[in-house]
Amino acid sequence: MIAAQPNTLSAEEKAAGWVLLFDGVTPRGWLEVTGLPFPTTSWTVEGGCLKGFPNPDGIQDIRTVDTYRSFDLRFEWKILKGGNSGVKYLVQRTDRWQRKGEAGFQARARGLEYQIVDEENRDGADPKRKTGALYSAMAPRGGVVKPFGEFNESRILVRNDHVEHWLNGVRVLAFDLTQPEALRVLRDNRRSDDIVRISPICLQNHGAPVWFRNLKIRRLD
Repeated sequence: MIAAQPNTLSAEEKAAGWVLLFDGVTPRGWLEVTGLPFPTTSWTVEGGCLKGFPNPDGIQDIRTVDTYRSFDLRFEWKILKGGNSGVKYLVQRTDRWQRKGEAGFQARARGLEYQIVDEENRDGADPKRKTGALYSAMAPRGGVVKPFGEFNESRILVRNDHVEHWLNGVRVLAFDLTQPEALRVLRDNRRSDDIVRISPICLQNHGAPVWFRNLKIRRLD
């Protein structure tokens, strides 16, 4: 159920160990994905949301200050028609580069990604790139995305080697990190067999407006 008062925790949630990742007012607790200050040229706080927006001179992913190994992450999000974004976890590395002729920088997290996309977008035509997918690796099953401009609820559960993706109350994907498809993503992004098992949570700016709110997490380790 969409929270009546986003960016708040009930007494029961606090007692159960839930922590807010975003206070709804400031970007406190968030950095540019490589650890630089929060990138105000491609992210802002708007209407109680962390909003990523396009910038022709460069767009950056953002990350939590804290890192996580096993966790239960809940969040709400919305995109516009044609939108594309994602939430990345178990991040293996980050990149920051400048394209020729641009004034700003691109910055990306490389890891497992919970895909968020308008399925009329070119990416969304691929079953392994639909909302709720493990991006480019595993297709979701079930779950319904709400109409453009409405908030959706998502959940990422990582408990040791077990991972689940949820969309609007439906578990759409479950897998183990030892499966070949997941190992391939981890190793390709790491460019090594030395896989990272603890990392920040990252929000993707893919060059289209995206809004996130009610981001909360509970450690499971």
